[in-house]
Amino acid sequence: MKRGIAVLVSVGALFSVAYFTASKWAIKHETITFYDASRDNRPVPVDIAIRRDKEMQANAGMITLPVAVINHGNTVKNTEYGFLANIFAARGYLVVSPQHDLPTDPPMVTKPGELYVGRLPQILRGVANIHLAMQEMKKVQPNADYTKVTMVGHSMGGDITMYFAKQYPDEVKKVVTLDNLRVPFVTAGKFKILSFRSHDPEFKTDPGVIPTDEECEKAGIEVVKTNFQHNDMRDTGPDDAKSSIQGMLDKFLSDTDSAIAPVDTTSSPPKVLEPGPVALMAPAKS
Repeated sequence: MKRGIAVLVSVGALFSVAYFTASKWAIKHETITFYDASRDNRPVPVDIAIRRDKEMQANAGMITLPVAVINHGNTVKNTEYGFLANIFAARGYLVVSPQHDLPTDPPMVTKPGELYVGRLPQILRGVANIHLAMQEMKKVQPNADYTKVTMVGHSMGGDITMYFAKQYPDEVKKVVTLDNLRVPFVTAGKFKILSFRSHDPEFKTDPGVIPTDEECEKAGIEVVKTNFQHNDMRDTGPDDAKSSIQGMLDKFLSDTDSAIAPVDTTSSPPKVLEPGPVALMAPAKS
């Protein structure tokens, strides 16, 4: 696809409410708290989403579940991205969403001029939480593939996602970010990347984070420029923002997941959400 040209597309037909409302195999959400002995037994609450029929098949040893890790934004709860978790769970993923910051943590102090604006300690904490969650989830659900996971994140969680992918590329299957602002994209081309960008004057992406259009084309990076605000990209956001993101994400997964697909939940045509348009666009050259 030629980049640098904005193309408006409607993605309403790509996403069905029936994925997680009409099925007798409903998506289950639960929270488990793990404790990290190497960090003074730090609690790491993890929200888990899974389709009930897939859970039963995995428990019976019939299938191995693909895994998606969703990373929340700064000071945002890990349970505030259900609209993303449900897309992955509907397709048969085991979705794991760690809580990276706790009320007892000191406030984040940004330091302009330092690496990632001084947020590296929080990013490293997130990486440690992800590895703990993966290690402990093997005991909870052993029939899942924790060796190659799909990494997802919004804002600070997007930076954690991109940093994790940079440091541990062999542990990553694909990457989805929503307005990561600090950590530059991985351009090695080892995995596909989908990134949604907001149109928000209060949240500016640092220079050098988003690759040039040529780098995107070469590395398999798809950048989606939206008209939504930075904080619209979670459960509290407007329905048109969430449904547009869901539609594009569902298409991305359909294109990159050859063996899995959402359950056919109804015998009649499913109700379809009608999201607003989004613009597909590669960033301008930096």
